Amino acid sequence: MDIGELRQDVEQMRDLLVKATRSRVKDIIGVELRKLEHEVSRLEKAAADPVSSTEVPQKKPRPQIQTQTITNYAWDQSDKFMKIYVTIKGVHSLPKERVTCEFGKRSFRLQVEEEENKRRSELYISTLLEDINPEESWYKLKTDTVLLMLKKSTTGKTWPYVTSGEKAKKAKEDNEKKPKMDDDKDPNDSLMEMMKKMYDEGDDDMKRTIAQAWTQSKDKKGGP
Repeated sequence: MDIGELRQDVEQMRDLLVKATRSRVKDIIGVELRKLEHEVSRLEKAAADPVSSTEVPQKKPRPQIQTQTITNYAWDQSDKFMKIYVTIKGVHSLPKERVTCEFGKRSFRLQVEEEENKRRSELYISTLLEDINPEESWYKLKTDTVLLMLKKSTTGKTWPYVTSGEKAKKAKEDNEKKPKMDDDKDPNDSLMEMMKKMYDEGDDDMKRTIAQAWTQSKDKKGGP
């Protein structure tokens, strides 16, 4: 709209405001007059500085937060809870809103913003060994430690591991330690080697069991 026309409208509106006698009419005219005056002022400013009026405000870039993955933690358990202990120096002194933990049925994600908008530590476990109750799980801050209380879905059940990955890893290690039969050797020789290996690596009960089995085997064969 032409700024000259707007100025004329403003003048006429001011005349009407002076001539009006009813308060309601004056209020209505006053509101419209202020709108016109504001528009005139905006156009005058734009005409005086056309560059700044077209500039688009630049958004400030969001700070990049460096995330460090937590790999070490300690754990304990009771009949009702799995307890996860995460050591982070000075965590007890941080504002509460900078320490958060989300619980899932078989997962949790702990995030600690150690330096605001700069550095964050995170412990994320997505494959807990057993189900937990997210609504009844919680955490609290202790000196240099975050304690996570994971409410067991099955009370009284003992967890031998924290995650299913740890269970699978232990099973694989145990399987690799088992002596294996050599298909290229005589079956009896392979069996003797396997039993000797089990005897050398076994505990006292295992040694007694294997020795007894050897003795019985020799007696049946009539060996010395």
